[in-house]
Amino acid sequence: MPLDPAQAATPSPTPPPPPVRFWPVDDLPALDPDPFLDELLREVPVARIRLGHGEGHAWLVTRYEDVRFVTSDPRFSREAVAGRDITSMRPVPVASQTAGLQYIDPPGHNRLRRVVARAFTGRAMQRLRPMAERRAAELLDVMADAGPPADLMEHLHGPFPIAVIRDFLGVDEKDWHRWAATGEVLLSAGADSEDRARQAARATRARLAELLRSRREEPRDDLAGVLALAAAEGEITDDEAISLATSIQVSGGHAVRNNSGSMMYALLTRPGHLDRLRREPELLPKAVDELFRYVPHRNGVGIPRVAVEDVEVGGQLIRAGEVVYNAYVAANRDPVVFPDPDTLDFDRANGPHLAFGHGPHHCMAAIMARTEAEIMIGSVLARFPGIRLAVPPEEVEFQRQGLIRGPRTLPVTW
Repeated sequence: MPLDPAQAATPSPTPPPPPVRFWPVDDLPALDPDPFLDELLREVPVARIRLGHGEGHAWLVTRYEDVRFVTSDPRFSREAVAGRDITSMRPVPVASQTAGLQYIDPPGHNRLRRVVARAFTGRAMQRLRPMAERRAAELLDVMADAGPPADLMEHLHGPFPIAVIRDFLGVDEKDWHRWAATGEVLLSAGADSEDRARQAARATRARLAELLRSRREEPRDDLAGVLALAAAEGEITDDEAISLATSIQVSGGHAVRNNSGSMMYALLTRPGHLDRLRREPELLPKAVDELFRYVPHRNGVGIPRVAVEDVEVGGQLIRAGEVVYNAYVAANRDPVVFPDPDTLDFDRANGPHLAFGHGPHHCMAAIMARTEAEIMIGSVLARFPGIRLAVPPEEVEFQRQGLIRGPRTLPVTW
């Protein structure tokens, strides 16, 4: 029987939004994926959450295609985050919400990105590799002289990325220990971290302002020199220069430290994978890329976006003004894109992972992070072919109450 035209035109009722779930973002053992994210990916891929700081709630997107959509669609804005008290993991943003790459949309974002790109040229990266290889060899010489057992985080994964970003940014070696200490605090998410985070942010800003002032007086071919010249010529503001340097310092030093440590832990707890890399060193670039997908590089989520108009994501209507977070670590375990996602598979041939983000805000330092990981892993395997954990895997201590996951110590012998 045909439907009455009036009935046919009646829209179906809008389903109620999912309930708001509190996400404490607890410390997790070793490389275990977050069970909260696993549950949402399977059951509520576009969910509503509340985090430990800030006001209200936000949407959390976990599926690979949905994350790619939100991070590349201009209807989701990072600029609109500035000035809002949004539910978040930290009491204080790591970088300025009004002056950096993270909180600005195209076309303004393109202006800042063009400036930073001058320091990430192919020539600069080619110059970086032999310097970095020499630095890794020097650090491993010291470890070899000290003899086993040794802490790989202390001897390599800690000092190596900090030395690389120190040289890249242009900070004197004698001053770097102070910068490294404040960088750790900036990435703390503990309940007692608010005062320490604010103090660290002020200290970092003051040091970067002084570094940029010195580069105006004494130009050099480093990132600080690039930023100081751009600010002096009016391409960027001083605040933008400081924010850009802060984000590169934090990601280049501390994120690489923890990510590379997690990668080495993954290999040391999988002897078959380690043996294969010894036999097939040419596989290392592909293996590192799979390790970036596999390793849960952070706790929780990063910088949110705000919908500037109503948008449907994964069958869920997100209204203008609502906040959206993307879970890259969940998207990297989406079984639709990565079959058997919890398996570390060096022969994987599926789509690109999202460890460095996607869209306009894709990490500019991705090539440098990949290079550093290849150098660290390759140097260790070449120098210590018999390397293995010196303690049972469950006794390796991992970071606590931080935004970036990774081992605090990594005891090895050979």
